[in-house]
Amino acid sequence: MTEAERHKLMLDLLRDRPFASVRDLQAVIDASPATIRRDVAKLHAAGSVRKVFGGIAATEAGGPEGVTARPFTENQMLGVAAKKAIAREAASLVQDGDALIIHGGSTCYLFALLLASRSVRIYTNSMPLAATLWQNGACHLTLAGGELYREPAIVHSPQAGPPDFYASKFFLGAQAIAPAGMQESHPLVARETALLLERADEVIVLADSRKFGMRARNHIMPLSRIGTLITDDNLTDANHKMLMDAGIRVIIARASPDFS
Repeated sequence: MTEAERHKLMLDLLRDRPFASVRDLQAVIDASPATIRRDVAKLHAAGSVRKVFGGIAATEAGGPEGVTARPFTENQMLGVAAKKAIAREAASLVQDGDALIIHGGSTCYLFALLLASRSVRIYTNSMPLAATLWQNGACHLTLAGGELYREPAIVHSPQAGPPDFYASKFFLGAQAIAPAGMQESHPLVARETALLLERADEVIVLADSRKFGMRARNHIMPLSRIGTLITDDNLTDANHKMLMDAGIRVIIARASPDFS
């Protein structure tokens, strides 16, 4: 197989998913891991893919009409002031004794850190969050079972159904929010969200204002399924009205001017 043929197979693989691990690439390309990594480096240098830990990711579409999933560690560095403000508002909705489901994502990670020493029960599929709460937390923690997917940093079992955990509140982030509802690029995130929605009374979305107007390929849920949405004070009037018209309780977190 020539280098050009290998590169074409890699790019074809990313048409249907935002991320492919080295193992995924080996399954479709007859080449050694060393050869695959060299090909990845060349495609990354050419701007055709993004090289991330453990594999490759699709490049982001230019502008607000498309977005692909960023690695968790990269996403942690974006919009920090707004995310911290959103996390504080979310923590104020939690009462001692609550049973919560907290999905993966950088805003949910910051939110859960505020609950580390609270008397709450938390179920999560987020590996970064689980590791941090194990080291620094005192709350009751239940973990999802399955394999670790380094991107998007969640634990998932393809054979598993909904977890044996029931929550009064399900906190989750959003990659994109549009009139049709919430969207995500990574298919595993979409699949996990659908299962967890069956185990929670109230859905609370933590999403900074940059998520509005973006588009991703996997539909998660309609706006009508969301009970409360917490965002920052850069939310436009039009998007605020869209949420209110859908019957969503909107909480505006006042972020500092540094919206990095």
